[in-house]
Amino acid sequence: MGFTGIPDDAFVFYEGLEVDNSKTYFTRHKHLYEEAVRAPMLALTEELAAEFGQAQLFRPYRDVRFAKDKSPYKTHQGAFVERMPGIGLYVEVSAAGLYTAGGIYSQAADQVARYRAAVDEDLSGKPLEAIVAALRAAGHEVSGDRLKTRPRGVPDDHPRLDLLRHRSLHAGSRFEPESWVHTPEVADRVRDSWRDYAPLIEWLCAHVRGSELPRR
Repeated sequence: MGFTGIPDDAFVFYEGLEVDNSKTYFTRHKHLYEEAVRAPMLALTEELAAEFGQAQLFRPYRDVRFAKDKSPYKTHQGAFVERMPGIGLYVEVSAAGLYTAGGIYSQAADQVARYRAAVDEDLSGKPLEAIVAALRAAGHEVSGDRLKTRPRGVPDDHPRLDLLRHRSLHAGSRFEPESWVHTPEVADRVRDSWRDYAPLIEWLCAHVRGSELPRR
């Protein structure tokens, strides 16, 4: 079957999971997760795959080995289209509604160095500044993990100091669970926002690229 929308039961499922994040709740309502969350998300990503590439659906289980919060389940279902390590497009459904995003989410040390060098250089930094301005003008939020102060060696009056503080950089938009979320229009909304993020993805792939450091 093709994608027909996100059922209301998906939001009901996550509302309940936020209240009772336990194995008992998840097991009792697993049929809702499978039918109202996972299946529609698979259908959505399959519909978008021809233009953007195949997405990976994340597991519903949290990695709690090193976390203070031992809640066993994620309170959202996310999917990610990876273009290069850490760089790609994202969509998720949760009790709050629908969220789309695109950018770089985790950078190795060599990626951070290339990112900052590219932002510092006018020839590549000014285009990124324009991309970020256009995304904000289109209503997308631009955020990411960033330093509270300036990076070492960067002057206080650098024209792109705000961007240089970033260790990750992504744009995103949130949509509340209104009536259109239950229709195929969801695919159009995700498609339009992912197209908006394309210039940022292209800049990151060109200037940051994947990590050249060996994986441990």
